[in-house]
Amino acid sequence: MISGLRDRLSAYSSQFWILFIGQLVSSIGMSLVWPFMTIYVRERLDVALTVVGLVLAANSVAGLLSQLVGGPLVDRFGRKIAMVISLGSRAIIMLALGMADSLFSFTVLVVLSGFFGSLFNPALNSMVADMVESERRTEAYSLMRMIANLGIAIGPAIGGFIATQSYLISFIAAAAASAIYFFIILLFVRETKPEASVESRDSVEDTGGYGYLLRDSHFLVFSLTYALMGIAYAQMMTIFPVYIKDGYQILESQFGLIMAVNAGMVVAFQYPVTRALRRLALGPTLPLGALFVSLGLGTVAFSSTFVMFLVSMIILTIGELIFAPASVALVAELAPEEMRGRYMGVFGMSMGISFGMAPALGGFINDNLGPVFIWHIMAVVALLSAAFFYALGRRTTPHKAEVEWLPGEEGRIALTNPESGACQGCHAPAESSLE
Repeated sequence: MISGLRDRLSAYSSQFWILFIGQLVSSIGMSLVWPFMTIYVRERLDVALTVVGLVLAANSVAGLLSQLVGGPLVDRFGRKIAMVISLGSRAIIMLALGMADSLFSFTVLVVLSGFFGSLFNPALNSMVADMVESERRTEAYSLMRMIANLGIAIGPAIGGFIATQSYLISFIAAAAASAIYFFIILLFVRETKPEASVESRDSVEDTGGYGYLLRDSHFLVFSLTYALMGIAYAQMMTIFPVYIKDGYQILESQFGLIMAVNAGMVVAFQYPVTRALRRLALGPTLPLGALFVSLGLGTVAFSSTFVMFLVSMIILTIGELIFAPASVALVAELAPEEMRGRYMGVFGMSMGISFGMAPALGGFINDNLGPVFIWHIMAVVALLSAAFFYALGRRTTPHKAEVEWLPGEEGRIALTNPESGACQGCHAPAESSLE
């Protein structure tokens, strides 16, 4: 078994593993400060919690704008330059945040952090898609997600200790982590942006903007469905801690343990779960993940103790393990090569919008219908998203290779040319597959 795992992991390039290690460094660094940002702003600037919330909301809005601007930049100028700009800017901004002494300066820096920091993910996801063949992409994204969550699990523990001594040291350490990743990419990572063929340029019009993407109804419906599920999922990260504390006296420390289990499950089980589902096509994978999310949310409505709430999070996390890497791999497959940055950017926006809308929608339900109705309604929302994912899986994509979300060879997604019936980029004469 160990030798088989070694063989599978050795199939990835050295550049992939460089990015893998860099992700751990970066996620640890950012997790040193962001979980404690609300406390830091309150203590250093002595402002109301509402103001703190608005400042952090501005960070999210800047991140959404960055996804729109960054997508075309990634496609035109390359993945590496976007990653270098993002990490270099982040390092400088982290240092400046540690020394900010006014609400205005802090707000400006937080907005800049949201904008430049969000340039990174579309570039990284596009680079992984460039480097890794389609049948391994789901596993590749699961590995990246696993290592990022390991950093998220490690960072707050270190950051909490450092913060008791000096927040400035926390920001310096975060800046150093971004700087290390900056130099890793600058010195050891090569550009991977593919050159579009003449045929591809002819088939994808308006490659400088979003015209083609906005006509890709299949992808747009998929992104809206993903956002719908995201609104339901995000309740567990936003409304859930308030719900269990106010209604059932579950302390912050206990919620911290629940979240630690979530992160720990991703670290321990993301890759094994992805491998276990490799014979299941992406079509069934996404609705299956949404069904577990629905079940996890629904059980919250009938829970009243720490253990029961923990079980709800475990169920929801199983759904997360199933759908998260598969969804990114699907976007990589749907996107024309020369538009991967824009597709990844719009896809990233869908989850950003979800997390922006979730607290407001959850709060409205709480205030007008009652707290428990949040979980009944959101379970139904997640169930609807599962139905939409299933319906989408029976359709085909609108560009070049027609993609049927049905089991192909080794149970992966089948790609066929609608005109000739020949497979594009396949090992078999007429069919190939994507894990």
